[in-house]
Amino acid sequence: MTRSKVNTGININDYKGIWILAEQREGKIHPVSLELLGIGRSLADKLNVELTAILLGYDMKNSAKELIKYGADRVIFNEHKLLHTYTTDLYTTVISDLILERKPEAFLIGATTIGRDLAPRLVGRVGTGLTADCTKLDVDETDGKILQTRPAFGGNLMATIVCKDNRPQMSTIRPGVMEKSPYSPNKEGYIEVLNPLLKEEDIRAKVIEIVKEAKEKVSLIDAKIIVSGGRGLGNKEGFELLQKLANKLGGVVGSSRAAVDNGWIDPSHQVGQTGTTVRPSLYIACGISGAIQHLAGMSEAECIVAINKNSDAPIFKVANYSIVGDLHEIIPSIIESIDN
Repeated sequence: MTRSKVNTGININDYKGIWILAEQREGKIHPVSLELLGIGRSLADKLNVELTAILLGYDMKNSAKELIKYGADRVIFNEHKLLHTYTTDLYTTVISDLILERKPEAFLIGATTIGRDLAPRLVGRVGTGLTADCTKLDVDETDGKILQTRPAFGGNLMATIVCKDNRPQMSTIRPGVMEKSPYSPNKEGYIEVLNPLLKEEDIRAKVIEIVKEAKEKVSLIDAKIIVSGGRGLGNKEGFELLQKLANKLGGVVGSSRAAVDNGWIDPSHQVGQTGTTVRPSLYIACGISGAIQHLAGMSEAECIVAINKNSDAPIFKVANYSIVGDLHEIIPSIIESIDN
């Protein structure tokens, strides 16, 4: 295995196409990959270029075919037994070598635990920049550069960043921010299989064992209905009431950061800039004032119902339906109406 050289003295015009990392865990494509295909497809169509999914793993040709159906024009499948499980050393080298050889103009990676580890190493290896935790990507109509938008200054404003002089333009995208690409069973594309020359001794930090948590964490990203609570609940017992409503609706319980900081609920329930970004069909915000950090994580919900005593709460500005009153009276009434 050879080590990549830093990318210097580049000609931007040599770089073409949009790439996304098709992240996989134990041979299964991670959901964020479909979200990357969705925004990648939009960018590629605006630029009139090819959308390529980069897949590393072993015995995943069927998954490569699925990536085509979800919007990729091409899949570059790097197949090797040593790539079945993510390791920083091998993934960084294989992908950086590919970037320097093929020259994509943009490369999108999910801001997962793997993506957050991999992306900084790639930009260091190929000599470009990285915009982390993007919530929006678009194309500048004047020069075709990617406009990368992310929260800044603690989420109090949104910054749009442009990579002017280096390539590829690289971004990490938080899971749940972008819409998943639709499945098109008749879509055709090209799958290119590469077999990189890798050796066991090239791995400096090896995965000895994968230990899964016995306690199942709440799955907010895929939830269609979320009943979320904030400081207005008053105490941790308030979440028992929200759980009853969530059970009636077939949803899950979320929370604001304030509720987590108060120790009322596990951090896995947190929605917002420092928690999980969600796009449910229905989001019920109970006792949540609507700080911009929280809004950044749930404002793309199809329907937002806000319940708050304060009629001037910022959450009402994004809500489709607003209920001013005591949630401890309103929620039991909603549950009773469902039962009847």
